[in-house]
Amino acid sequence: MNLVYIAGKYRGKTINEIHDNIEAARKVAVKWWSYGFAVICPHLNSAMMDGAADDQIFLDGGIEILSRCDIIVMMKGWEESLGACDELKLAHELGKQVIYE
Repeated sequence: MNLVYIAGKYRGKTINEIHDNIEAARKVAVKWWSYGFAVICPHLNSAMMDGAADDQIFLDGGIEILSRCDIIVMMKGWEESLGACDELKLAHELGKQVIYE
């Protein structure tokens, strides 16, 4: 079974924007689970944990998780996320399959 990593914008200007970004990622994750893939969705893994650790810890953790995945799915609007841009760069470097939503 291939392991899919969902990449997209997490942060927002307000708590409501963050919530909306998490919910959008959840919907993408549900879709890929329904396709028969195992899915890692960092948005859900660290939802509302802002301040629990330095932001860089979360970003570095995402990179580590991505390195173990087979496929990265880039959500709509990924270009607005520095983290997702870094994840895409790594995916290319590691030869991961990249899918754009």
